Amino acid sequence: MFYHAKLLIFANNMKLYLSTKLIINCHLLQEDLNRLICLGLFNPAQDSEMIEVSAKLIGGPIFMPGSKIGCCITFTHPPLPSDSRSQSNSDVLENLAWASVQINCLCLTNDNINFPSVMCVTKDEKYLGNSETSFAPCLTDNGHVVLSTKPKILFCDVGLSPGENKSYLYSETLPNDAPPSYKGHLVKYAYKITVGMQRLNSPIKLLRVPIRVVVMHGLTEGVTCENSIDLSPSNPFLESQYKHEECDMALQMLQNITAKRSPNFYNITNSRGKVARFCLFKQAYRLGEDIVGTFDFEQTDVSCIEFTVSLQCEEAVNKDFIAASPRPRKDNVSIVSYNTQHQFCANTLKSFLQLAIPLNVTPAFSTLLVCVKWRLHFEFVTSTKTSGERLDETKEGTCWTGPEHVDIETMVWDLPIQIYPSVPSIANDPHAQTRITIAI
Repeated sequence: MFYHAKLLIFANNMKLYLSTKLIINCHLLQEDLNRLICLGLFNPAQDSEMIEVSAKLIGGPIFMPGSKIGCCITFTHPPLPSDSRSQSNSDVLENLAWASVQINCLCLTNDNINFPSVMCVTKDEKYLGNSETSFAPCLTDNGHVVLSTKPKILFCDVGLSPGENKSYLYSETLPNDAPPSYKGHLVKYAYKITVGMQRLNSPIKLLRVPIRVVVMHGLTEGVTCENSIDLSPSNPFLESQYKHEECDMALQMLQNITAKRSPNFYNITNSRGKVARFCLFKQAYRLGEDIVGTFDFEQTDVSCIEFTVSLQCEEAVNKDFIAASPRPRKDNVSIVSYNTQHQFCANTLKSFLQLAIPLNVTPAFSTLLVCVKWRLHFEFVTSTKTSGERLDETKEGTCWTGPEHVDIETMVWDLPIQIYPSVPSIANDPHAQTRITIAI
């Protein structure tokens, strides 16, 4: 019995090698192969009759609402091995019954949140058909489906001969009100392109391709491109050969907002007087940019010993959807810190701030369920009494002696900032996998 179980596992491994085309690198004894064939656990001709399905995103995995998503889906029937082809009388034609594609957005929340039913899509938008061969890509997934595009049928009843492949182009436009991809502590939004297919007399197989969606929250419709000038040659007697799409206009608006520098100065004070003067060169940033600012500790009333600045993301869930509890709690807000800069500034007149915004974070956005904002969190450590430092004149010059003990207190301050998405072509990771393949 144990020997038969070992052979069964061995046969499954052989099928795995065949499906991944690694059979050439697998060194097996001929007697083991003959034993598997005699037991009916391994058939090289039958196991090689598979179809390889691959999906490749066009233009990268990052998209914006209103933009068009393109995906090239290829169905390939690998050629038969030379020995199998010589033994067979004719090539085997593999038939595919159908293939469909749909884009879905799933929302996952923790147990303390009552998900609003108005955000869920209807059953007709989720599924295509109602029989056993229906296309239901989110039927077994956890979470709530908040967005589903209309399923599109790629083909019906297609045959592939060994060595033949067929490619299909799937194109879909994201709705303008699509939420962004987000992975928070309380709420998560995840997108995927699902390709469903079925061979004759075989179960349905699903190929899932994850994508990322970024939104530009807070941009007013009245923003115009005042500084943009079209320098290309034009013919007044011919109509324009191109039209500005909404996505291109939004990117131009984004460029105008984030490129504008308007230094803002802030006087940081506590109950005993002025601590520092902080300058932030602009309020709007894009993913991947550096937040740059300066500190001025001249002409202050309070001595600052050290400071810490953190880039924080504040995630706040709508209180109307928090589950009732007999005890008061504040579990509807989550704060996550990213890059942090810590510096000692005792006896320092000026200092600077430079924090990088990661490319993989989600810009500010707001939905019916959650609101995400960004801020700079400051912590200042100040001395409460006059320092005990002294200056002594020596033969070699002036000698500074620091205080032995310093009484301190800490103050905090939060400064809201605006973070917008970057251009998708810049935010795309060159090493990101945009091609996914399965065997059916």
